[in-house]
Amino acid sequence: MSAVRTPGAVPGTTELPAGPTPRRVRTPGWLDLRLVLGVLLVLTSVLLGARVVGAADATVPVWSAAEDLAAGTVLTADDLVVVDVRLDDAAAAYLAGSTHLEGSALSRGVRAGELLPRSALEEPAELVQLALPVQAGYVPPGLRRGQVVDVYAVADPAVGATGADLGSVALVVGAAPVQAVSGGADGVLSTPTTTVQVVVGVAADDAADVLAAIAGRPLVVVAHPAGATADGSPVAAAAGPTG
Repeated sequence: MSAVRTPGAVPGTTELPAGPTPRRVRTPGWLDLRLVLGVLLVLTSVLLGARVVGAADATVPVWSAAEDLAAGTVLTADDLVVVDVRLDDAAAAYLAGSTHLEGSALSRGVRAGELLPRSALEEPAELVQLALPVQAGYVPPGLRRGQVVDVYAVADPAVGATGADLGSVALVVGAAPVQAVSGGADGVLSTPTTTVQVVVGVAADDAADVLAAIAGRPLVVVAHPAGATADGSPVAAAAGPTG
């Protein structure tokens, strides 16, 4: 059987069969379904990541109490710390960390770590600071500013108190916030006669009456429970003279 020769072919050569027609590779278009799905997945991931980062950054700095503080305490820099918290719509009810609060007074007691609300402040002009000299033995150990105390005046034989007067005790300051304590009542060199200065906040109109009630008599400080507010029940935490 002889090979079929194509007209015009060179004698002595064999005609090769024709190969398949190659398919042209098309460039993907913007409307390709897989490409569109891939772009959507990338965009979704970016948006979710931005949302998570944005939620983490949605905190605001506000003031928080560094320790328990009683109503009437006049604030200092050591009483407060700035914390970053997420408050959302409630942020306006609290005092921003950029607000200057030194010299402001608390209208109610706050606990250590509690965020400071705007409603907890009052004008400090309602209270005056009264410094009371107290013997170290009549001050509760560890007394600090921000606590609530009662102050009693007792009879003093050294000034002529006799008989029934020796047992007299008078409340001269009730439920007052301690503004400062100085004198080292807890120091190793303290003695029962060491004088400790306890500064308390009292109403301006009551200061003269307090001084008249003391009338030079020895004082005893009684501390309310830790964290108590001005209307809390007092606890007899004062120690008597030793030695």
